Amino acid sequence: MTVKIKKTHPDAVIPRFAHGRGDSGMDLHSVEATTLLPGERKLVKTGISLQMPEGLEGQVRPRSGNALKRGLTVLNSPGTIDSSYTGDVGVILVNLGDALVTIEKGDKIAQLVFAKVEHPELVETDNLDDTVRGANGFGSTGV
Repeated sequence: MTVKIKKTHPDAVIPRFAHGRGDSGMDLHSVEATTLLPGERKLVKTGISLQMPEGLEGQVRPRSGNALKRGLTVLNSPGTIDSSYTGDVGVILVNLGDALVTIEKGDKIAQLVFAKVEHPELVETDNLDDTVRGANGFGSTGV
């Protein structure tokens, strides 16, 4: 499978798997320096565009180190990049920590994971089959 990638900014870093085939995600890097106050959110540019085959999506996910050490996460996690979208990839970051976070140009800000997309046929019905869980939702197995 092939995904085309285009630099839309001269300082863009092409994502890659840091440790090889065992990795699920590729690091996304910022092409701009910025700061986030506690509780602040910003769209941070990566300087890349993708062209994926139909049936594939890009998922933008937080980096665990940024989340643990800096309180930085991806606000709409995972962010979805549809195969029909070929514009600039941006990352909506939010600072959930209690200190100012500085992002430098070239910093790793998120991960890019590719996933297959299914398009099932939805069939409207008046009844759903019984299951062990049924409609029991949040907290149904205890806290």
